[in-house]
Amino acid sequence: MQIEIRQETFDPWQELVVYQNHQTHPLSGFGATTAFVGTMRDFNEDETVSEMVLEHYPGMTEKHLESICETALKEWRLIDVLVVHRVGIVTPGEPIVLVAVWSAHRKQAYEANRFIMEDLKSKAPFWKKEQLSHEQRWVKSNTPG
Repeated sequence: MQIEIRQETFDPWQELVVYQNHQTHPLSGFGATTAFVGTMRDFNEDETVSEMVLEHYPGMTEKHLESICETALKEWRLIDVLVVHRVGIVTPGEPIVLVAVWSAHRKQAYEANRFIMEDLKSKAPFWKKEQLSHEQRWVKSNTPG
């Protein structure tokens, strides 16, 4: 399991390949890999958004993400989990989050990936401030899954 919170932009597909190919203990026995990539949109609530600032509570955020992933690893008997999440200034089109799950079977991979992502979106301590054309605003709630 690996969880990273980063200030800099990242290529989610490269992260996935590098992680899978360069494990200390190579992944084996997996028949399914699911990957979810969340990307910043240029709109929200009928307004154009030019950038977003993502803030988090260092230490607390990582601990929460670890807890989510540990729960998923046990519940769905997963082989491995990777979460990479951006903080700082993000612009439209840039990836915000990568959640990847490896398991023996696709059902477990799909279900666990969705569980991790939904918990991350609704409970993890991240805060978003959007830059609109005329003001900034804090995002009060997430869009429905």
